[in-house]
Amino acid sequence: MSLFHVSEDPTIMIFHPRLPERPDLDAKKGLVWAINERCLPNYLTPRDCPRVCFHAGDQTTEQDRQQYLHQASHVVVIENKWLEILKTTSLYLYEFDSNGFTLQDDIAGYYTSEITQMPIHVSEIKDIAKALLERNVELRIMDSLWEIHDKIQTTSLNWSMCRMRFAQPRF
Repeated sequence: MSLFHVSEDPTIMIFHPRLPERPDLDAKKGLVWAINERCLPNYLTPRDCPRVCFHAGDQTTEQDRQQYLHQASHVVVIENKWLEILKTTSLYLYEFDSNGFTLQDDIAGYYTSEITQMPIHVSEIKDIAKALLERNVELRIMDSLWEIHDKIQTTSLNWSMCRMRFAQPRF
């Protein structure tokens, strides 16, 4: 299994464990974070771009699939003000061997390692929208994320909300 780290920085040679900022994790234990391929689309955006992402999981109902997924297997929703930034941002996809990583959150696709990791491959993504499309991910553009943010949490879909502190304020 391959694991990934997405960055706007093309120069990372070694990933050293860093202390987590999340209050639910041990603040004294440094971690290297990686994402599995299934949840990789959640990170194929500019770093600080707020987004609501969702895909079908084992518990997803047919009704939720039809209502929210349409023809894509995965959806990434961003605000319209981020579209131009997305079009002009290059991302670097660092690939890791899974040795030394443990599953941290299955639904989110998070894996962590307490030891220094070196990528086995790095590739550039120059066209983020194309990279999403190639992965059967629908990119949706909205004025505000808050309505979909609230609705998607009541469904049977697997979802992730990233960088919401940078989202437009609720109206």
